[in-house]
Amino acid sequence: MAEEDRILAAIRRLTAAANKIDGAYYFRAKELGIKENTLALLYVLDDGLPHTQKEIAEDWLIPRTTINTAVKELAAAGYVTLVHAGRGREKTIVLTEAGRAYTGRIVGPIAAAERQALEETLGRYAMDFIDAYDHFAQALCRALELKNSPGDHDERIV
Repeated sequence: MAEEDRILAAIRRLTAAANKIDGAYYFRAKELGIKENTLALLYVLDDGLPHTQKEIAEDWLIPRTTINTAVKELAAAGYVTLVHAGRGREKTIVLTEAGRAYTGRIVGPIAAAERQALEETLGRYAMDFIDAYDHFAQALCRALELKNSPGDHDERIV
């Protein structure tokens, strides 16, 4: 097999693996009866740190309109509230007490499965696996952004 063919096969294998991961979260959200984007937002908020919609959109490559819709739905259910962040008009998304309990029920079992999968993976591969995967993701985003307007996260290819 020529070097170019090996590279293309590796790219396809890596892309298929990334899609399987995305699909696993999609199907879990469906089983839980929530939207995939709501699961993503709860996942982000579960770290207990302050997050604005803008930060989440930029860090996770989720369109701001998508985040905004999920925030409105979670706020209407009493799971999040918006607090002025002290920076212009941006507000920080904060889980309410009910939201923390709900997020724990939703994200907790997923986090346990992630931990199990990571421990199994790290038992076979070095911790460098994570650095390499993250490096590939960032390099791919940089390469794809060349085709997009800077800062236009609603039109991302990824």
